[in-house]
Amino acid sequence: MPKVGMQPIRRQQLIEATLAAVNEVGMHDASISQIARRAGVSNGIISHYFRDKNGLLEATMRYLLSRLGVAVTQRLSALQNNEPRTRLQAIIEGNFDESQTNSAAMKTWLAFWASSMHSPQLHRLQRVNNRRLYSNLCHEFKRCLPHDHARLAAKGMAGLIDGLWLRSALSEQIFNHDEALLITHQYIEQQLNGV
Repeated sequence: MPKVGMQPIRRQQLIEATLAAVNEVGMHDASISQIARRAGVSNGIISHYFRDKNGLLEATMRYLLSRLGVAVTQRLSALQNNEPRTRLQAIIEGNFDESQTNSAAMKTWLAFWASSMHSPQLHRLQRVNNRRLYSNLCHEFKRCLPHDHARLAAKGMAGLIDGLWLRSALSEQIFNHDEALLITHQYIEQQLNGV
């Protein structure tokens, strides 16, 4: 967690520089000095506020997670009805928002997933994110399915979201929103209709 006191504009510059560096050269090759240079700050600023590259990755992921939260919340707030089907679709659409599926975000997510296996702090952040997605999906499925079926449907949907996202990230192709939404919406229909 970064230290308190950093100016929001400077913090945003560092996050944007991190996203750009990871997009261009990957997290492994993105050095603190390269990120600092892109942000127009000294290496010492990064070390002072973020400790190391993992601290900067954590701050960048917290930024991406906050954008994910906004994307989901905005879609849920815009709904005309409160039916589980439409709420599930809104959650999915938020997870496939441009803020999460652009090249820099996808590469940073991949770096985060890999790093979280070796860093307790990043691993905790990953667990919280996984739990939030599962909990949101499970809540909606439970509104119209028996408890055990709802839990399995939520796990399947979370896996489907991650799997579609991961396949796209690893293919180095632009994320196909329409195809991902079609596949996930078909899954919702299958679960809700007992197919």
